[in-house]
Amino acid sequence: MSTLNTAAETAAMPSWLGGLKSRLQQLLAFASLIVIFAFFSIANSTFFTYGNVTSILFSTVVIGTLALGTTFVIITGGIDLSIGTGMTLCAVMAGVFITNWDLPIWLGILGAVLFGGLIGLVNGVNIALLKIPPFIATLAMMLVAQGLALVISHSAPIYFSDHPGYVKISTGNLLGFDFPNAVLVLLAATVICAIVLNRTILGRYTFSIGSNEEATALSGINVRRWKILIYTLAGLFIGLAGVMISARLASAQPATGQGYELQAIAAVVIGGTSLAGGKGSIVGTLIGALIISVLNNGLQIMSIPQEWQNVILGVVILVAVYADMIRKKEA
Repeated sequence: MSTLNTAAETAAMPSWLGGLKSRLQQLLAFASLIVIFAFFSIANSTFFTYGNVTSILFSTVVIGTLALGTTFVIITGGIDLSIGTGMTLCAVMAGVFITNWDLPIWLGILGAVLFGGLIGLVNGVNIALLKIPPFIATLAMMLVAQGLALVISHSAPIYFSDHPGYVKISTGNLLGFDFPNAVLVLLAATVICAIVLNRTILGRYTFSIGSNEEATALSGINVRRWKILIYTLAGLFIGLAGVMISARLASAQPATGQGYELQAIAAVVIGGTSLAGGKGSIVGTLIGALIISVLNNGLQIMSIPQEWQNVILGVVILVAVYADMIRKKEA
């Protein structure tokens, strides 16, 4: 009888209230962002300045770009540990295409982004066709990408000093004032991802696979093909992040990349995407990326040691995952 009553209450619940409950963690993440921002603004007078806020947005670009693609993967119930070193490999490939091969800048950018898509394609094939668990498949790719970045670059940075147009992709000011192009790229990528996830068949199948992969397959959908496509899409954002970080640094640094995957995954989880799959949003992911950037920036301004910054970020992730578990139990 209690089950019937609960079902009746759920059916009678206004649609707007149901939508509000489904977005609870996203709303909590946004509220947390406001509280954290207000705290650091009060704690240090240099935090809430135009230059520092611009710096926060600038530092969000790489993590946010990686997190956008990772959102699709995690909604399917998967994981991708290769995005950090994969980004570094794509940055190195951008250096090879533009500096070593002297290709036009636009062609080098396209090549680097497509190379990221290739990384995602390999991950998708290993997971969907060879049935390798996502954790193992992407862990192997993380090591492969890390090694290839060092081999291809001969363990030396590749500089873009002769290609200022490439650097301006990130650090230039298209709008004519002190606002970096990289932030505009992130905003454009966010809009595109939101449209794909909420308005296309790829987005619907992404949620369907994460909610119940077996039922999705029984309904006649080729789950393996769509999984490969989803990981390939995530790979394109790995390539884009590689372009943005190398343009920002004016060089491809082959020894960097590790640790970015953890922050990107953290941004996705903090933003309300469930690690169990079937639930997530692009706006929430962007909020999560901003929370991480605000925390890192504020703690640095307050001269908190790096090790304690890691502790605080870890606690934030635990709280976000626990909130997701509570929400699932209530559902």
